[in-house]
Amino acid sequence: MISDNPYSHLDEGRPWPQRGLWPCRWISCPQAGQPPFVTAYRRRFEMDRDAKVRVHVSADERYELFVDGVRVGRGPERGDINNWFYETYDLELAKGAHVVVARVWSLGLLAPYAQMTVRPGFILAPQDDLIGVLGTGVAEWQCKRLGGYGIDEPLGVAWGTGANLTIDAAEFDWGFESGGGEGWAPVAVGHEGTCGRVRNEVQPVHLMRPAVLPAMMEQPRQVGTVRFVSAPADSGTAKVPVRSGDHLADELDGWQGVLAGQPITLAANTIRRAIIDLENYYCAYPELVTSGGKGAKIRVHWAEGLFTEPNGNDKGNRDEIEGKYFYGTGDRFLPDGGKGRRFETLWWQAGRYVEIVVETADEPLTLERLTLRETRYPLANETRFESSDSRMERVTPIAVRALQMCSHETYMDCPYYEQLMYVGDTRLEALTTYAITHDDRLPRKALMMFDASRRHDGLTQSRYPSRVRQTIPPFSLWWVAMIHDYAWWRDDRAFVESLMVGGRNVMEGYRRFVNPDGLLQAPNGWNFTDWVQWEQGIPPHGEFGVSGVLNWQYALVLTQMAELEEYLNDPELAQRCRRQARDLAGRCEAFWDEGRRLYADDLEHKHFSEHTQCLAVLSGLPGDARLTALAESLPKAQDVQRTTVYFIHYLFETCRKLGLTDLLFERLGLWFDFVRSGLKTTPEQPEPTRSDCHAWGAHVLYHYLATILGVRPGAIGFGTVRIEPRLGPLKWARGTIVHPKGMIGLDLHDEEGRTMGCVTLPRGVTGVVVRDGRVEEIGEGKTCLS
Repeated sequence: MISDNPYSHLDEGRPWPQRGLWPCRWISCPQAGQPPFVTAYRRRFEMDRDAKVRVHVSADERYELFVDGVRVGRGPERGDINNWFYETYDLELAKGAHVVVARVWSLGLLAPYAQMTVRPGFILAPQDDLIGVLGTGVAEWQCKRLGGYGIDEPLGVAWGTGANLTIDAAEFDWGFESGGGEGWAPVAVGHEGTCGRVRNEVQPVHLMRPAVLPAMMEQPRQVGTVRFVSAPADSGTAKVPVRSGDHLADELDGWQGVLAGQPITLAANTIRRAIIDLENYYCAYPELVTSGGKGAKIRVHWAEGLFTEPNGNDKGNRDEIEGKYFYGTGDRFLPDGGKGRRFETLWWQAGRYVEIVVETADEPLTLERLTLRETRYPLANETRFESSDSRMERVTPIAVRALQMCSHETYMDCPYYEQLMYVGDTRLEALTTYAITHDDRLPRKALMMFDASRRHDGLTQSRYPSRVRQTIPPFSLWWVAMIHDYAWWRDDRAFVESLMVGGRNVMEGYRRFVNPDGLLQAPNGWNFTDWVQWEQGIPPHGEFGVSGVLNWQYALVLTQMAELEEYLNDPELAQRCRRQARDLAGRCEAFWDEGRRLYADDLEHKHFSEHTQCLAVLSGLPGDARLTALAESLPKAQDVQRTTVYFIHYLFETCRKLGLTDLLFERLGLWFDFVRSGLKTTPEQPEPTRSDCHAWGAHVLYHYLATILGVRPGAIGFGTVRIEPRLGPLKWARGTIVHPKGMIGLDLHDEEGRTMGCVTLPRGVTGVVVRDGRVEEIGEGKTCLS
């Protein structure tokens, strides 16, 4: 990875209109026509010596790079037009003949929602002396449109993930990776490569910058158990339930062998259906190798779980398949009778279950092997948490797995349905990331991309990158909260300051919606708050009126913005934010219902929710009398909308602030239910979940460490530590949590109602422990509490 323009030295002496231009150009394939299509580019060349060659590579929309037939990378890292990323590779090339090939595809309107485009093309730019040998637009590259790809409309269940494939072996260009085959023709040369930070007054071109993330993990996995094999009447199985009476037990071992690379042969004119339980959730590139079987049809579909009814929403226990229905999304492969045909997809699939349906024609078909190559961001959990309640430890794997499965070139809300990075989801994913790993590159990219998404009115888009624009105004505020989170959990003042222009724009954009009564009128857009029994997750009066939920959220983020301004030594702006927050809080007293001792969701006091109470408490603006009342009324409140998976994060934060430890542990029961229901990841919402893998529910890991063990930054920048454990019913709890300078360790136990044990801080870190209202100072190294 590099961090700056590799051709900056060429700008010396250039007039400003020419600065930031690369010595190589984008190329395109004249044969390709209009998207969707898949193309290949090749360059044959000779090396007169052994050398390490550095090349910078990108494409629109996606590429795979092959050197001498071996894949060396994929990309580009997902971004937008003004942040078009390129990867840098160091190629070890021996003296002699070589061929570099890129498979490049552009899906147009069938691309994933998160995939943006300027115009189709490819660029490869070597360093310095090999530009004339390898550089696109300089050296003699050739191209062709690859045959055999059918680009299918995405199935309705996975509307945001882009097209699926039908690969016809009879039309496919086998051997293209090594530059083989006919039909190669000259490329068309387009605009120069650019340094996006330098270019000025440019037409719509790719404004390029180095990739900011490491390569995605891609590891072969020999996983899965074949749980069902049947001989259906036809290949349309979506409405055919899995019944043990249809199971062909004597064929089970043969199908299981395919997962281990042991071939199985199916007779001519045969239909077989096999369902594989991967026994965990995976994002993976499937690779199927076949021989023979001309005219056969193979379908490989993925699902998170099987459904209790055809076209239904209920999945029941995810471990169970009997009597259930499999309908999912995936790809089709059409063998041509050739030997060792290797079918692979352009993009990965996601889920726990895989269904293979094979229909042979007049020739036997051999399935040589089915391989899965797991892919994701290389996120690792560096922490541990153990307690006297073993149920809590059983939650940890599903929370970690959810976060991993939603971490790719961006965070994602879910890998199965949308694959989009939403601000509300990402705030909780990033917080969890800060707590469990030192690697904060993905949160930093998220912060930057949301900044890049801002509209003319200051608000961010709800999800980004996305070629389909959507606005959720509350998510714009949560982006400002993300800046605040980063400032507290990491120590990088310059990065925080770089985001503050955008943060201030969001807050100014929100000011426009304050009405003459001094209350926030619902901003234009989808004011989603949580998946509760509100229309589209919008709180009462959250579409056009005055909502208690939205007003208190605005007040909360105003206080966070004030802290950021103080951190950056802008006291006037901080005072302004605090004044606005206090004024808004005073006017929000109109939502207070003295009879119920709760804040209402509306000025008429007809609707109440936990959400409003949480945001009011977390703002720190209600007085002590109000907080005392809320601490008493919130745990026993009836006829209120309860927070669900996502917003329980804010309930847990409220429990911490009000000392409602019993309520916190009571609501953890939802995660224990997830484990009992066979989920391998945290879902989007309580049943029916829709998405079984939504990493906003991974915030439970954060609360294990930051709320129950009680480790938080003591000040912005995490220079000091504040530890305020809340063991509740636990007899003991121990674990570790990430600090920028190392790891913090805790080994705590309850001793007659008092928290005892030892705390270990990294070198150079000090802090305080708060127990029973008493504050005790602790230093680096190990401290035992007495």
